[in-house]
Amino acid sequence: MAKTVLSTFNSKESAERAVAELRARGFDREISIVAREDVARQGGRTAAGPTMGTDPVTDGTATGGVLGGLAGLIAGAGALAIPGIGPIVAAGPLAGLLSGAATGGIAGGLIDWGIPAERGRYFEEKVKQGNILVSVRCDDHKANDAATVLRQFGGQDVETH
Repeated sequence: MAKTVLSTFNSKESAERAVAELRARGFDREISIVAREDVARQGGRTAAGPTMGTDPVTDGTATGGVLGGLAGLIAGAGALAIPGIGPIVAAGPLAGLLSGAATGGIAGGLIDWGIPAERGRYFEEKVKQGNILVSVRCDDHKANDAATVLRQFGGQDVETH
């Protein structure tokens, strides 16, 4: 059975490190990232600015859905206008759900993955506040590993559904 592991990050660098580790552990196309467009450009709510150099998080988003860094999101994923949040950037499997559920916002997209509406609204609010949402859609037996990695790199609000 598929599980979804969700976490928020308050800095681009922490999210990038977590995603790089997830990729090193064999998670790849299962990873999604959602952030307000201004946060993705600036590097997160508490970061001083964008990371320079190679981006470990989404290097290749436009070619096959492989995730890379938040800077790569800007180039590799389209911005979506979400009512009440404004422009966001999204990469990975969740991006497709969000484009189809733009009127329902992030919470509407998460409902399609079995996330309760209340928790979806919570995560949507976190993105609205400037946090970066990282999700991993994986088999049940890999969910604990994904959650551990997210926590290890500063993920907050880590939940498995």
